[in-house]
Amino acid sequence: MFTVRLDPETEQQLADLLAHAPDSNRSELIKRLIKERWLTLDLDRPFVERREGHPKHLLQDAPPDLSERAVRKQAIASYLKKRHS
Repeated sequence: MFTVRLDPETEQQLADLLAHAPDSNRSELIKRLIKERWLTLDLDRPFVERREGHPKHLLQDAPPDLSERAVRKQAIASYLKKRHS
């Protein structure tokens, strides 16, 4: 068991939710909301799929040796210089 401190706005929102669910108390409502949210995570799918795949065009023009630190530092420096000029 644990205690949660809610700001006044969230407290009012909880009261509104409880008003529309008269058969629930605070604990039951919070448990149900957590369960609903947990079920939407779809934990059977890999993280990348849950995030709708890899970013497109992320490294399309990247040099093949970009994983090397010196090359990566130079690429970042060039990008920042180009962006801020």
